[in-house]
Amino acid sequence: MSLARLIGPQDLAQRLGQPGLTILDCRFALEDPLHGQRAHAAGHLPGACFADLERDLSAPVLPGKTGRHPLPDPQQLCQRLRDWGVNNDSEIVLYDDGAGAFAARAWWLLLWLGKREGIYLLDGGLTAWQAAGLPLDDQPPQPAPGSFEGTPDNSLVIEVGALLQRLAEPDLILLDARGLPRFRGEVEPIDPVAGHIPGAQCAAFIDNLGNDGCFLPPEALRQRFAELLGARPQDQLVAYCGSGVTACHNLFALCLAGYPLGRLYAGSWSEWIIDPERPVVCEKN
Repeated sequence: MSLARLIGPQDLAQRLGQPGLTILDCRFALEDPLHGQRAHAAGHLPGACFADLERDLSAPVLPGKTGRHPLPDPQQLCQRLRDWGVNNDSEIVLYDDGAGAFAARAWWLLLWLGKREGIYLLDGGLTAWQAAGLPLDDQPPQPAPGSFEGTPDNSLVIEVGALLQRLAEPDLILLDARGLPRFRGEVEPIDPVAGHIPGAQCAAFIDNLGNDGCFLPPEALRQRFAELLGARPQDQLVAYCGSGVTACHNLFALCLAGYPLGRLYAGSWSEWIIDPERPVVCEKN
């Protein structure tokens, strides 16, 4: 069974209030870190708890050591999941109000903690929910405490030193989820160094979606990634981005297309560039 599952607004609406269902509102904005909290308080899917990218889905940044969104402490994340009412057999629906990158980060973290079943992204996110005329709620959720226990599966992660050693391997598939201008180094609105890791290919995460904001059909995604992967072994794939968030969107889309789950370079570009000795490619003229 695929690790990547989608649920549509109408299907989710019919399941609201069912025992064992947890909905997590993952809204966030890099340029306005309090956006998600404000938006959640103003109106969220009925019963949804708020999962904050920086508070819940990341560890604090260590300047000069980590990227912008380090992986969270696993035990602290397990406790937050219990606070949200999550059990090991819960079904969890994740959404945000953008392209789904923050929801995909939460999806990947749940996989990392060992949960392999019952995780869904709301296809089209909050936009699709509202377009379907479905209700929002501004009341704080009051979930019964859950009992979730998880252990991180570090085979899903590659650390910076291991990636550096592998750069020359011909079978390595390194996909960068940032847009082409950032990949090329033509612009860099966030990080102090522009460009990409040598050998990487640009696989902008936004291209996983159609014009309606929903994921492309699996066959279209498979064609998209087949052109990038070529004949190289599928199990040699590593995904990265700016800080380990939008890369999760690519990992979700790859699974949706039928590929095995690749590894995440969680530190991503914002960690890579901390050490000036690490090689970078910048195509800016």
